[in-house]
Amino acid sequence: MNTPFPQLDTQPFAAGSRIALALAYRGGDFKGWQSQGKPRVNTAQDCLETALAKITNQPVSLVCAGRTDAGVHASYQVVHFDLPCPRSEKALVMGCNSNLPDSLAVKWVRSVDPDFHARFSATARRYRYIILNRPLRDVHMSGLVTQYAHPLDAALMNDEAQALVGEQDFSAFRAASCQSRTPMRNIHFISVKRRGDYVVIDLQGNAFLHHMVRNIAGVLMAVGSGQMPAGWTAEVLASCDRTQGGVTARPEGLYLVDVSYPAHFALPENQPGPAFLADISLAD
Repeated sequence: MNTPFPQLDTQPFAAGSRIALALAYRGGDFKGWQSQGKPRVNTAQDCLETALAKITNQPVSLVCAGRTDAGVHASYQVVHFDLPCPRSEKALVMGCNSNLPDSLAVKWVRSVDPDFHARFSATARRYRYIILNRPLRDVHMSGLVTQYAHPLDAALMNDEAQALVGEQDFSAFRAASCQSRTPMRNIHFISVKRRGDYVVIDLQGNAFLHHMVRNIAGVLMAVGSGQMPAGWTAEVLASCDRTQGGVTARPEGLYLVDVSYPAHFALPENQPGPAFLADISLAD
């Protein structure tokens, strides 16, 4: 059973070790995950690389599992880097967290095989899009969820979403700025569930195009609110035309909640978040 007080190893990892690291962050405090180059701006990557440089006294370059845009959150982002000098698990976890802002935290670090790659070794990414579905906003959840004032039919949205399952051409759900060489993606599962005032879109796929999840959320909300008819999701997908897909949903409701890797890498088990979902009794 997981414990909130894990014993962190003080035995140093060897210099040159490939390190996998999991972290969480509140996206509204950053201009996305990816560093913008120099001069550096406030991105999650910049903050973590700066913290690691303080601990190792050398520059550290990170590779992530999935880039997130400004405003998008992560309860489970995975990165890797090559350790430039001997440092222990305890030094990396505690040292990073003491040098990071409150909106970003390291969850664990592990020494992994040299062929581990945070992006290319991943077999699946899982996202959750969280909608506060009521007219009045919740000041305590501001920036953490997307508020949608019109009533949503979550059961209808769930039925609509099943048209997206499987390996398909998602051109209609990709941003114009998307740099992927192919629009083909494989959605493993997608569900839409209501829990009180919250509607949660939960989906997993092999990978995602730029703005793909937010565009899916925008289409499903349009159908769920009655602005567009049932069956529109399948029509948008079949069109392969982004202009047919309506608005891109706001970033505040989107969370990267899990990244899957082959078992032989032996990474810690993850319980998909964000943590406050437990308080609204979302069944996994």
